[in-house]
Amino acid sequence: REKDRLLSSYLCPADSRIQAFLYDYFGDTVVPPKLPIQTLVLERYGMARMLSIPPDKDSYKSETLSSYRACNGVLHNPKADRRTTSGTFHVADGGLPVPDDKKVTPKETFAALFRAAFRAPDNLTQLPFTASLEKPASCFVSLLLRPVVCPEVPGFTPKKSLEVRFFVPGSLVSNLDFVESIFGNAGDPYLPENDAGLDVEHWSGHTGCVILAPHLLTLTKKQVGLPHWDKATERQRRDGMCWKSEEECYNDGSAFKLTVRDESGVIVTLIADNYFGYCKKEVKTQISYAANLMGMVEEEHAGGAMVYPRHDLGGEYDANQHRDEFPHTYREAMELMEDFVEKQPAGYAVDRRFSDILYVPETSVFRLESQSITWKMEDGTDQTLKLLLGNTYILPSGFKIHLEKPVGSRAWRLIGTRQEGTLCHKPCTVSGGGKSEISKPITDAIIYGSVYVSDFERDFDQVEALAERDYSDRFRDPALRGKDKRSLLSPLRTLGSVIKLLTPRLEYSEAYNEWLNSIPQHVKELVLVVKRFWVPEWDVKFKKYFSVDIINGIPANELRVGHVKLITQFLRVGYDTKGAWRTFGLRKDYQPAMKVQMEDDITASITVPRRLLGPLDGQIDLPSVKFVHNVEHRLFQRPDDAIIRGYDGVSESDFAAGRNFFSNYEPISRNQTQDILEDAIGFYRFSAPMQALLRQVANEPEARPGYVVSTAFPRVVDGKPTKNPRYLQTRPDLAEPRLRYLAEVGARMARRLQPNQAVHFPVHAILAGRRNNPAEGKVRSLACYGP
Repeated sequence: REKDRLLSSYLCPADSRIQAFLYDYFGDTVVPPKLPIQTLVLERYGMARMLSIPPDKDSYKSETLSSYRACNGVLHNPKADRRTTSGTFHVADGGLPVPDDKKVTPKETFAALFRAAFRAPDNLTQLPFTASLEKPASCFVSLLLRPVVCPEVPGFTPKKSLEVRFFVPGSLVSNLDFVESIFGNAGDPYLPENDAGLDVEHWSGHTGCVILAPHLLTLTKKQVGLPHWDKATERQRRDGMCWKSEEECYNDGSAFKLTVRDESGVIVTLIADNYFGYCKKEVKTQISYAANLMGMVEEEHAGGAMVYPRHDLGGEYDANQHRDEFPHTYREAMELMEDFVEKQPAGYAVDRRFSDILYVPETSVFRLESQSITWKMEDGTDQTLKLLLGNTYILPSGFKIHLEKPVGSRAWRLIGTRQEGTLCHKPCTVSGGGKSEISKPITDAIIYGSVYVSDFERDFDQVEALAERDYSDRFRDPALRGKDKRSLLSPLRTLGSVIKLLTPRLEYSEAYNEWLNSIPQHVKELVLVVKRFWVPEWDVKFKKYFSVDIINGIPANELRVGHVKLITQFLRVGYDTKGAWRTFGLRKDYQPAMKVQMEDDITASITVPRRLLGPLDGQIDLPSVKFVHNVEHRLFQRPDDAIIRGYDGVSESDFAAGRNFFSNYEPISRNQTQDILEDAIGFYRFSAPMQALLRQVANEPEARPGYVVSTAFPRVVDGKPTKNPRYLQTRPDLAEPRLRYLAEVGARMARRLQPNQAVHFPVHAILAGRRNNPAEGKVRSLACYGP
């Protein structure tokens, strides 16, 4: 209170810059509007969430919002379940040119709306935290943001950000929880250490202001100073910035956002709605505004994911077969990684940061059957290490191997992950353009089914004949014939090589291609099944190891190896006209790539001449280099498919983790969860994390909080589930430090980079990478390179 009394006539530095702009912009036309001097300032992250619901209750409702405290986070349902774009964007006259598709608002009208924005009714300014008190507090709440405009490029430019001040009526404090969860909280704007004007190295020089004011929808056009139809210009008539009847509301009573900005670098926006998407999109707009004025930088509407190709290595993998391609040695790897590992006397090393990451020699042989890794020591003795589930084993080349637990009845297998990741960066993307689809794991669309044979005896006779054939005569070029003597089942021939062997190709002779086309497709599929499970202990007559059941004295069609029913995988791709899934068979060695979402919507980028940068990876010889930076800490996800129970495993896992921010979902009471459990068929369709959450909530019917949010129950609007369920997802690249660490280690070892050298990941058209400096404990900017 004493601080507020002393500062009763003082604006913080950011507000002073905004107010000075308002004086300059409106001073020659109308009385300039003024910012409020006293607001409840949220100077640290988390305060907004605490203030959004009363401490003694689990819900709060107003005319514009319904809020609930849930076991797995907070749920806020605005009055409108989605934002509209038709007639929404208005720009005040007198500043930078206004695009023709935007509505032009007179200066006088903006000033009138600005003043009205801070004259909100008491029911809108009531602070939810105090709602249970005899005299609830009413106030405006404010926040300072510092979203990034320019990524850091070491040796060229530091990271630069603009400053954004947010003002909301007390009942809408959840909107500040939303924006600070995405962009972070920049602290108390009154403290000098948070004054962007004193941080010229990291300030872009631009200031933004956003004011939420849903009550502006009730103001009439006459009240805010718009002219009568007879006195309006043609554009004012076209844009609806005039009136015929005194009862006409501004923008016909529909949601809008009104912006004023000029070349000075200050932008102020009024938002007459409280839908969360408007807040995020306005910060995005202001980043774009700052980038356009700053030059050489850009705000990209981008999506992207770091993708690591993976391979099904079957039951055995001998690293020696790739030593010509990757001539890296264990000794060299340990010289590079000596500060990060603990070397063991047995000839391998353990990572100091993650004890389940182990480094093994280049001569290692991985065997699934014995669950062992063997290699030769320098003195010629054999060394063995136990192959354990959950561990990742890294070869000196950076190639990573782990043991994968089977899904359903599938077999255990060794999985290899490539040394380097690829950033699939999709810029300039419109809404619905597929940004999120880049990063969603395809595993949720894979289903599993049995392997079938038509006639067991006849089919396997053909498979054995194919296994015994000599394929060295397949080439069209006589010089190549007779050279590749590897048999179809040779351990030196991979499953992918067999697929290539049985697929017509231009380099094969016409006679060979014709012979391939004569082989029934289901027989080719059986060859791949046999190749997948064949071990050297079997002879070429392997039919005895496979079987089918005998049903009513007749051979069945489901194939088994030993006593285990074989399972294959299919990909679900959409629906047919009758609503049934369309499925396609996948290769027997198909292994989905590992994905980590890096971008979702707002990306800041800068393009730098290559000649101005210091030493980079030798592969980078492009004339210019683009560095990109994900501005968001959390991603505003719309998990459309999550309404199908068990389909979207990532979303269900996020929902079960807790501390989430939800919007447009139904609040499910603890008593209602009991009904969900009793619907056994529907309940067991959920993935394990969601089952565990719902079961825990149902078992404690009297505990608080009294609600839970489920992926399968979006908010019902006008009798139908909304098409716009949303939640904030913590960025996977920040949530999974082990995976990011593995990515850097793999690339560093592959290129033999020293600890002080940055890691960059090559792509075809765009090259990308993330540098993580363990010595400093900081994550450097994401580096993305393009022509």
